[in-house]
Amino acid sequence: MLLDDTSAEFHEFFERHYAGLARFSFLLTGEPDAADDLAADALVALWQRWDRLRGADHPLAYARGVVANLARERVRGATRERRRIALFWSPGSQPERSPDVAAVVDVRAALDRLPFGKRACVILRHAFDLSEKDTARALGISVGAVKSQTSKGLAELERLLGGRAAGDLAAERRSR
Repeated sequence: MLLDDTSAEFHEFFERHYAGLARFSFLLTGEPDAADDLAADALVALWQRWDRLRGADHPLAYARGVVANLARERVRGATRERRRIALFWSPGSQPERSPDVAAVVDVRAALDRLPFGKRACVILRHAFDLSEKDTARALGISVGAVKSQTSKGLAELERLLGGRAAGDLAAERRSR
C-alpha cells in the first residue's frame, strides 16, 4: 500500500524525531518506561493536527512542547500519587536503579529535584543543544524566561551537586 504525501511526510517526521522526543521525555520524567509512551502520545497529537502543522516553520518545536506538557502532567500526577502513598505506607528501601556511572546518577537525581520549568530549559539547552529561541518556542515561553530559568536551573544544579554540574552535564552528553 502506498502512502499519500501527507502520511509519507508524517512518517518521515516520525522516523527522524521519535527517538529524540523519547529521550527528551526520559530526561524530563526520569522514567524509562514512560518515555516511549509520552513520545508516542505527542506524535499522535501531532498527527491529528498534521494538516495544519506540516506547513509550519517548526513542527518539531510544537512536538517538544507537547512532550513537555505531557511530561509535566505525568510528573505532577506521580507527585500526587507519592503523597497519597506516603500517607498510608512508608516503603523500606528504594528499588535498585539500573547500573550507571555515579556522576550521571547524581546529575539525574539533581535534575529530578529541579522545578519542571527549570529542568525543561536546562535539558533542552544543554542535553539537546537547542538555542534559547528554539527552547522558548518548544516550551511556549519567552526567550528571557528561557535565559532566566536556564541560569537559575544551572545554579541550582551546581548547588545540589557541589559545583560539579557543568562538568557532569558535559559527561552526560558524551555518554549518549
